[in-house]
Amino acid sequence: MKKMKCTLTIFTNLLLLILFLYPAYSQTEIQNRWEPDILAFESQDKIDFPDSLDVLFVGSSSIRLWSTLASDFNGTKVLNRGFGGSCMADLVHFTHRIILPYRPKKIVIYSGDNDINGGKTPEQVLEDFKNLVKIIQDSLPTARIVLIAIKPSFSRWEKVEEMRQANNLMKEFILNDTRLSFIDTFCHTLGANGMPRPELFREDGLHLNENGYRLWTELVMPFVSMK
Repeated sequence: MKKMKCTLTIFTNLLLLILFLYPAYSQTEIQNRWEPDILAFESQDKIDFPDSLDVLFVGSSSIRLWSTLASDFNGTKVLNRGFGGSCMADLVHFTHRIILPYRPKKIVIYSGDNDINGGKTPEQVLEDFKNLVKIIQDSLPTARIVLIAIKPSFSRWEKVEEMRQANNLMKEFILNDTRLSFIDTFCHTLGANGMPRPELFREDGLHLNENGYRLWTELVMPFVSMK
């Protein structure tokens, strides 16, 4: 019994030490993970900087993989600055490098999916979104910010209620500012049975396929076209 208690004590102390040390370096390490992506964007800008940008799309892999953006929004000058696996806090961290320099008229954001899956609460996602909005509006007060709702998916279905809650919190915040818009893609992604529509997803059950992006284009278009 004494040996078991001793083992449990050592394990508990080790776990507490890990939990204590992890926050001290995790955010920096996560953000350093994206540095090559951000540098690649900046290298592209040195070759051909996108002046007079109409709409900037930013966020995680659901934005990065939207390869048909230019043709989907033909006649509108769009730019894709998605970097896969990123969270809302990463957008906050890199705002001064991948959002503000372009001075876009509109900014379409998809983020929060990885946040919830990684253990953040809906309230934390909301706070990160609020921080992102503040930074953008302080520098670009007339820019319209459009948030695409966190999508439900097969691979992260166990987190669906937390995602739904995060969407509701951000939507409530958005309703208080006429410069902000919320696109409720969540309900359109669900079928009559209340589950994600399989025809919208790739084989991984997480990312959208051509049908999924066709749906997003239909839902986002009115906001992109808005004067």
